Amino acid sequence: MKYTFKDFKSNQEVRWCPGCGDHAVLAALQRALPQISEDSGLSKEQFVVVSGIGCSSRLPYYMDTFGFHSIHGRATAISTGLKVARPDLAVWQACGDGDALAIGGNHFIHAVRRNVNLNIILFNNQIYGLTKGQYSPTSKFGAITKTSPYGTVENPFTPGQLVLGARGTFFARGIDVDIKTNQEIFEKAAQHKGTSVCEMLTNCVIFNDGAHRAITDKEVRADRTIILRHGEKMLFGAEGNRGLVLENGAIKAVTLGEDGYTIDDVLIHDATTRDTYMHNMLIDMKDDLPVALGVIRAVEDSTYDENVEKQLQEVTAASKIHCVDDLLRSGSTWQV
Repeated sequence: MKYTFKDFKSNQEVRWCPGCGDHAVLAALQRALPQISEDSGLSKEQFVVVSGIGCSSRLPYYMDTFGFHSIHGRATAISTGLKVARPDLAVWQACGDGDALAIGGNHFIHAVRRNVNLNIILFNNQIYGLTKGQYSPTSKFGAITKTSPYGTVENPFTPGQLVLGARGTFFARGIDVDIKTNQEIFEKAAQHKGTSVCEMLTNCVIFNDGAHRAITDKEVRADRTIILRHGEKMLFGAEGNRGLVLENGAIKAVTLGEDGYTIDDVLIHDATTRDTYMHNMLIDMKDDLPVALGVIRAVEDSTYDENVEKQLQEVTAASKIHCVDDLLRSGSTWQV
């Protein structure tokens, strides 16, 4: 049957704070799943949402799908087991920057390394929200929080670079205020075979309000962000006249028509190249460069769950034991 976004909305009251960025991410996922269902031929009953602990991990309650609210940091382990046991299911995972990258960091990087066919939505508000405002692995250096009253003295993770370091095959980034782009990201993630990591930059209005304001405010968003799409020129700006070029091995932002730069100088985004050199630079853009949004990397590779299934079939086909009776009668046996 053909679904609408209403088919994926549960009857539960959404208990996120008014203004929380998680609302917009939820809306984008609910809008994306009908198209994903149509493209993949999956019924609503084949979608499962798994979460850990945290504000973002309430998401399964708000989805009219099967779900599993697991424990802190262990969502990826649960998701991996579920996907390997039931490869016919579409497994989506909701986790926060603390949940996934601190206590759950080991599970996260190994799921990415194994390339399990999961869709991981990483809510990044750069703070622990549910437990009331401690700094997280993505909090900015010097951030004043409940557990760093004089400022953090740790450098934060860049989730995209962590994914690349773990040999990740798919990484995308979105901001909570751009539901349309996030819906597009989720649809691309669903098409990808392997671990798709979708980092969502969300705002916590209570404990870290304005964490992403430098790129999300309407007045600056067009000039401070760039939406990347495979095969298209890397253009941005309120008038669409700014672009990214490569000079001396580094990315540079230029204005077309100034200093001799033309549209021909602007880079074309290639999300499918296996080399991580350009993807790493795009993920790390900051300061005078726009923050990259959209699908940054989407590389084909074998998946863990497919390899497990293939190995089981090969072992089963070559084995002389196919049931318990074969096992009992194998080796040295005798009758009494």
